[in-house]
Amino acid sequence: MEEHRDRITIKDEQGVERELIVEALFDMEEDSYALLKDQDETLLMKIEQQGEEQFLVPIEDPHIRNSILDAYEIALDAAPGDNEDF
Repeated sequence: MEEHRDRITIKDEQGVERELIVEALFDMEEDSYALLKDQDETLLMKIEQQGEEQFLVPIEDPHIRNSILDAYEIALDAAPGDNEDF
């Protein structure tokens, strides 16, 4: 049985498109984030709102990225019944 996951297509700075699986969407403090995955890697992107449109922005600083991922893992561990889809 194939698992149903939301998928999105993103385009990088060079115009190359990638299809990614949306593993999780979550808010932390005042910001929203998307955890995206393909065959090769998992990406953490910040969701920014500009008017009616949303944009995914990479988080370049590894310290910030790691602290967000650590906090996300702690939240998942604290609520194990709520993350069955992740």
